[in-house]
Amino acid sequence: MSGFFSSRRALAKLGYNRWMVPPAALSIHLCIGQAYAFSVFNEPLTRVIGIDASAPGDWKLTTLGWIFSLAIVFLGLSAAFGGKWLEKVGPRLTMFVAACCFGGGFWVAGLGVYLHQIWLVYLGYGVIGGIGLGLGYVSPVSTLIKWFPDRRGLATGMAIMGFGGGAMIGAPLSVMLMDHFKSAVSVGVMETFLVMGGIYFLSMLIGSMTIRTPPADWKPEGWTPPPVTNKMITQNHVHIDQALKTPQFYLLWLVLCLNVTAGIGVLGQASVMIQEMFKGSVTATAAAGFVGLLSLFNMGGRFFWSFSSDYIGRKNTYFIFFALGIALYAAVPSAGAAGNMPLFVLLYALILSMYGGGFSTIPAYLADIFGTRYVGGIHGRLLTAWASAGIFGPVLVNYLREFQIEQGVARADAYNITMYIMAGILALGFLCNLLIRPVHEKHHMRSDEVDDPIV
Repeated sequence: MSGFFSSRRALAKLGYNRWMVPPAALSIHLCIGQAYAFSVFNEPLTRVIGIDASAPGDWKLTTLGWIFSLAIVFLGLSAAFGGKWLEKVGPRLTMFVAACCFGGGFWVAGLGVYLHQIWLVYLGYGVIGGIGLGLGYVSPVSTLIKWFPDRRGLATGMAIMGFGGGAMIGAPLSVMLMDHFKSAVSVGVMETFLVMGGIYFLSMLIGSMTIRTPPADWKPEGWTPPPVTNKMITQNHVHIDQALKTPQFYLLWLVLCLNVTAGIGVLGQASVMIQEMFKGSVTATAAAGFVGLLSLFNMGGRFFWSFSSDYIGRKNTYFIFFALGIALYAAVPSAGAAGNMPLFVLLYALILSMYGGGFSTIPAYLADIFGTRYVGGIHGRLLTAWASAGIFGPVLVNYLREFQIEQGVARADAYNITMYIMAGILALGFLCNLLIRPVHEKHHMRSDEVDDPIV
């Protein structure tokens, strides 16, 4: 097993088609993207005992909300600590471990549902599954960047687009399985967890077995690196530990954290927000369709913006995210007050496209700034910004909303101040992006220190 999953066994042979690598990456990201659809389990989990309705002893939504939060926190932590290990052992073993953790996490969570022990659900999906999320998220990224030195943004967009689209598969699959397994004595969640754990494990296992890494200094046939005219793109490499000693790492951390904080905060309340702002005009079913539309823009934005960044530059792409985002967030309250639903939906769709685009553009941004040698590990450490934003965003939106309602503000107007605060957060992100400069040469690795990345 250790021989098959060694980094040398994953080395591509001469003539290998690099377009075989994106499907392997997608087989991972389409699975772990299910995390965005976990909310479909929340309501059934509130009536595991009562079956038809919540009964004494059933879990509350506030209790269940920590499952997703834990998963995002451990995504960030595992990516941070596992990123350096990824650079040592290669993507194949890392993706295999991710498959075991993510699939196994479902099985442990299923046992927790069966025994009605919430700590087992936290441990299964939140901790073990979260570790699988983090390792699975970062493992294909550095490999794709090395296979596509001519199109770094395109490469990361192809993989991370799958994470945004994972919910579009996971949500209907979850509902279908729960409907199939529900009975007079079960809401069907436990059985669904077991089946989905198996499906995701097999899909991610296939991805880990088919991934290939390029030889050192590999370049596409007939492609010659063009003269570098953009000072933001380095030809050198920065060690993963040395990157933490640069101001650029922390500015990029803030850039990602602030962009995600604004996006994830409103994403979690999108359904409630449109129903309260257009009360009586939007049904729960229509609101669910609205969330589905946002998921589509979230996924499409991950590809579109990262692909575009190959032409306009990573720094300029983030300038667009922040500058346009400020205008969009500030316009949402006016669209709601005017009762202009099409404009409201359009504003949200653009916001979510840039939220997704922020995730897919950041790995290429890191490769431009720090080089490709340790980009996977550096990306993993930067994802702690996502873990932080996963807490800041929802808490900021939820608590501000509750505070305003307690002060007598109408529910339809309770999000206005929140939107303006989010615009302010994006303004801070704009300043952080403005301050990013090329890494000082003192942080660069010497040519004799840059060894074969798969050894």
